[in-house]
Formats: sequence, C-alpha cells, structure tokens
Amino acid sequence: MSPLSLMADQNLEEQPKVLLVDDDEVNLLLTSIALRERGFAITEASSGEQALHLMADLLPDVVVLDAVMPGLDGFATCQELRHLPGFEALPVLMLTGLDDEASITRAYEVGATDFFVKCTQWSLLAGRLRYLLRASRTRYELERSKAKLARAQDLARMGSFDWRKGVGDIAFSLEGLRVFGMGPNDKLGLRQIVRMMPAEERQAFQRVLHEVIDHGTVLCNDVQVGLADGRQRILHVEAEPEFNEQANLIGYTGIVQDVTDRRVAEDKIKHLANFDTLTGLPNRRQVFWRSERAIEHAKRLNHCVALLQVGLDRFKIINENLGHHAGDELLIEVSRRLRTCVRHSEQVMEGNLDISGGQRVHRTLEAVGRLGADEFVVLLPEIISEQEAMDTARLILDALREPMMAAGQECFITASVGVAVFPAHGLSVADLLRNADVAMDMAKTQGRNTAQLYDPQLASKGRVRLDLDTALHKALERKELVLYYQPKIDVRTSRMVGAEALMRWQRGTQLVPPGDFIPLAEATGLINEMSLWAIEEAAKQAKEWERKFGFDASIAVNLPSRLFEQGDLVEKIESILSRLGVEPRAIELEITETGLMKDLQGVVPSLHRLNQLGTEISIDDFGTGYSSLAYLTTLPISELKIDRSFVRDLGDTPQSGAVVSAIIALARALGLRVIAEGVENVTQMEVLYNLGCHICQGFLFARPMPANQVEQWLLDTQSGQTLPRIAGAVAGIDPTATRISGSR
Repeated sequence: MSPLSLMADQNLEEQPKVLLVDDDEVNLLLTSIALRERGFAITEASSGEQALHLMADLLPDVVVLDAVMPGLDGFATCQELRHLPGFEALPVLMLTGLDDEASITRAYEVGATDFFVKCTQWSLLAGRLRYLLRASRTRYELERSKAKLARAQDLARMGSFDWRKGVGDIAFSLEGLRVFGMGPNDKLGLRQIVRMMPAEERQAFQRVLHEVIDHGTVLCNDVQVGLADGRQRILHVEAEPEFNEQANLIGYTGIVQDVTDRRVAEDKIKHLANFDTLTGLPNRRQVFWRSERAIEHAKRLNHCVALLQVGLDRFKIINENLGHHAGDELLIEVSRRLRTCVRHSEQVMEGNLDISGGQRVHRTLEAVGRLGADEFVVLLPEIISEQEAMDTARLILDALREPMMAAGQECFITASVGVAVFPAHGLSVADLLRNADVAMDMAKTQGRNTAQLYDPQLASKGRVRLDLDTALHKALERKELVLYYQPKIDVRTSRMVGAEALMRWQRGTQLVPPGDFIPLAEATGLINEMSLWAIEEAAKQAKEWERKFGFDASIAVNLPSRLFEQGDLVEKIESILSRLGVEPRAIELEITETGLMKDLQGVVPSLHRLNQLGTEISIDDFGTGYSSLAYLTTLPISELKIDRSFVRDLGDTPQSGAVVSAIIALARALGLRVIAEGVENVTQMEVLYNLGCHICQGFLFARPMPANQVEQWLLDTQSGQTLPRIAGAVAGIDPTATRISGSR
C-alpha cells in the first residue's frame, strides 16, 4: 500500500461515519456529494430495511433518515433502530419536507435526536450533523463518567442523596439504596432510616439532625442500622448545606457509605494498640492514659489514686525450665486472678470523661494492666487512704498464692507488690509508676511475696545507687580504681610474709569503701573486668617490691566466683603475667568458700589449671560456707583463711576457740597453710598462736595502705621493732633481717 493511500485511509478513519437513508436517488446522490465534500464518510441506503441491515457491520456515528419512504418510512426505521442493542443513544437526524408540528413531534416520539427540513443549504446540514456528533460525544462521556462514579460508589459501598427543604423526603441514588440493602423500586425515607437504628440511639440522632438543619451546618455522623436481611451495619453519613442567593438554606446534598468493615478493622487496630495480645489486659499505653484521667478527676474531686506494680517472683525459673508456652499459660492465669481483685474494665478508653452531674464515672477506669514480661500494674482510680491500696495489694498476694497449672504441672508462684499513691508519692503518672517500681524492688529485697508502700528514702537510695552505677562504669577508664595493700605478718618474727590487695575507689576526693561498690560491680558484671585489672596491678607491684626491697612473697587477689565462668580465664591470667615478666607464684588467688560452693563443678577445672600454672589458691572466709570436707581433699588449694567472724570472739567465747582450733587442725591434716584475718588485739594473736596459727592479718599490725606507703611502713616497723610478736617463739631467727620472705 502506498503512503498516499495509507494517509487517505487514516483520514477516512478520522472522518465521522454517516449512514444516509433516502429512497430518492437524486436527493441521495446530491446529499452524499455535499457531505463528503465537507469531511464526512458517507454510506448510502435506499430504504429503511437496507439501513437496518447495514447497522451491525457499519456502526455509524450518526444516521440521517428521510421521513417519507415506501415500506419502512423514516419514523418506523428510527423506532426499529432504537430497539437494536447498542443503538439506543445513536444520534438520528430526521430529514423531512414536512414543516409541520405533528411531524416534528412524531419524530421525537420515535426516538429521533433532531430534525432538519430538506433544502440545498448543505453547509447548514453539515453544521447540524457536527452539532449532533459533539452532543453525542458529550453525552457519551457523561454516561461513562456516571457509570464510573456508580461503579466507584458500589466498590466503596457508597451512594448519594439529596434533600430539598419543604419539597419532600430524601431522594437516594440507586447506589445509596443498595447501601441500605434495597433495590431501585424501593422507597426509603427518613422515618424508615430512623426505625432501622437501635432504639437507644434514635433520639440522639434526631437531635443531631434538628441541630444541623437549624444552624445550616455540615452533617457528619456514623449510625448503626439493621438491614432487612438481619445484618447490622455501620453507615457514615455526610452532607453539606446548599443556600440560595439570599443565603437561605434550601437543602442538603450528601453521601452515605457503609463503613462497617473499616470500623471493625479500626476497632481491631485500636484494641491491638491498647491491649496486650497474650493476656488481653490493657497495655502500658492504655494504663498510662487511664492513670492520667484518674489523676485529673482526683484533682477535681479531691481524692487519692493508687498504682500497684506487681512483679512475679521466680517467673524466669519457671519460664526457662518448663518453656515459654508454659510461661504464657502462667501469665494468662495470673492476669485472670488479678482481674478478680479489682473492678476491671476492658473498655478502650480515649478522649475525655464527663463528670457533669456529679457522676463518678472515673471509677470505670479501674483496671489491671500488663507492663512487661512478668510485671503487671493495678490502677485504683479512687481510694480513701493508703491503707485501702495496701489491702488490695494483700488481696492480690493471697490470690496468687494458690497453685497454678502450667504445661500440665502444678506450679507455685508469688509476687512482690509496690504501692504508690497520688498525691503523696507523685503528681504525675510517670512519678507514680517509677515510685511503685522502687517500692516493688524493695519488696523483692525484703524476701519477696510481700507488699511495700513507697518511702521517699527508698528513692534517694535508688538515685544514689544509680549515680554510683553510672560513675563506676567510667571508673576504670578514668583510672579511679586503686589497690590498697594489707600485710600478712608471721607473729613469730614480726615480719611481712605476704600481702592482700584490696580494691578501693578514689572518686574525686572521696575514697569509696568496697562495701558500697563491690556488690554493685558484681550485680552489673563489672567485677570481672575489675578483677583482671587487680591481678595486673598486683603483679606490677610484686615486681616493683622485689626490685626495691627483695620482696619474694605473694600478693593475694580476691576473685569472684562468676569470673571462673569465663572459659579463657587461665589464658588471660597467664597472658598478664607473661607480658609483665612476673612469676605465677608472685600472685595468690583467693576465692570465698561461699563463692566456691555456688558452682563447684564449674570452678574446679580452672583451679586445677591455675595450680598447674604455678599460682597458689586460697579459700577466703573459711568456715562461713557449707563446703563438703570431702571436696577439700581434692581441691588444688594451698591455704585456708579463717574468717574474721571467728577471730572476733577469740578469748571471749569458748565456741569461737573450738571452731578455730578445728579449722587449724583440719588445715594441718591436709598439709595446708592457715592464716587468720581480722586480728585486732594482742589477745586474739596469742590465742591464734597457741592454737597453731602463726600468720595473721589485721589492724593490730597494719591497716590497708597505698603501695607507696608500704615501703616506709616496713622501714619504720623493722627498725623500731614496733610490731607485736610472740616473744621467743622461734629461736635462731634473726628479726632484723631485711629480706621479705613468704611461704613460696
């Protein structure tokens, strides 16, 4: 095909397609020529029957019919055309030589779009056809938009309505009727809509309607209706007012939409946002909101509010041994029992509570909530006194004491409860929750299974502990930790035969005692890093003393039992000593008897490896734990250290002497050294010597001191012979010897 012919075809396709029907061949020819010259694509038909036959294949844009024809005339042909599927809205122009009103009326009655009186003014005819085509396209687009809108409204379950003031009832679109479950032939008025609503909501809805119409404002409301088929739906109604030129209200135009599914989804999202998925209890967010509202009402009505924080005791043990599924079962049962202790409300609370009329609706805020894994909170929005809150706490403790079933096994679980009361213990929810938590922690430290009312002194101690914890984390990097050394003395010669390294914290100008920060370090896990630092510092000091005054004894460093949980502990200690060039025997490692017995099986392998390395092991505070004597025969230890609690009463009570005597005899039988700590007077020293203990440590000889003071102490005590000793205890020993020797 040539480019020219292709262009012609394209132009032909762009030309409006006209089906021209006339039985007069001359008129048909002349009209065809005139319209083709004016840009129309013409198809000719000489009869109505032929025209109807061509319709399906031609699909014209417009039909021009001669009104008077033999057989099917133009009127009959137009009527038949309108019954053909798809041609109901096709533009039809009726050509007639009859310029009478009856013919024109008949043309419109049979479905003609317009009429045109036959003449030779072809340009006028062409203009009329183009007008019909534009109108047809406009109508087509309008119908298409209307169909799209109807489809969109169906998909959105939405319809429109219109109400004219003083004219009649509401007029709904077909889509609007479908929202109410009705068909196109059904009638729906305002009275019927009101009857569909629950009886308790009808009066309020009518009041809203009257108020909106009286003020000419926008209507926006959700209503619940019951459809004819029994379904309950939630409909959103929204309408805007219309006014005339004088600004008078003339009616409303609006939409109605079925929002049931959306509201169900919103309610589910709202529930998930406000309630715990496992127990169904209000979560932290919902409890916080309820507590804020309760405090607001307490301020207005002048009463107290209480928050009870409930922490389960030993829940972690049950969770780890029986599994998380069993733990979940336990939490569900706990939440059920807690509900029975208060007037629990499951309602999702949002917005403000109305207290008009003196109604104490804030009581509906009362609930049990879940804060975390094993912590719950109880909100009491109105109490008379702190005692009422404590009574509820005891009721909770009693409810939880009964056995529970988890994973088919009977379990016993208790709780610790902390109580904080508004306004005595805080003016905000955050303050009350924090103080209830402080009180709960105190209840746990007092043995658990009890309730504790918040005490301001508890908070001050907690803040001090928090400050101390924060500062302790930075103490190592700031080099605030120091070692003090307390000499070990052989009472037969008054000579130092070793020393114990004791950790101190130089926090600014304050020297923090170990009793204040060692337990905190153990609780936070910092004790492991601090202990390795102490070993390194003690090893450096042993090497320094050996260089200065021939120190060849050992320095004892106390290690916590949890440090032995590290699988590479021996390698770390060996690395420290090797890097510093210090013999392993220069360091003695002490572990308390209680710490040893906590995890004997985990500690013993490390003790053997350390002993093979050449480092001696000492059991500190011996006699205070519950060690098996059979284990002592297998442990790689070199020394027993008698606890100061036994030394304190020596010479005063025979029982202490008997215990110390037994420990010394045991040590001798096992071939172990024995040393007594906490020796503070000569009587204790003499009793220990007579019982067979020759090495002592305590204030009688020296207080713990910094490393730079030990050398001066040695010079002062050795030159002046000022240390107490057992006179003539061992003959042939030169007490003026300057070399410091020990047991190694």
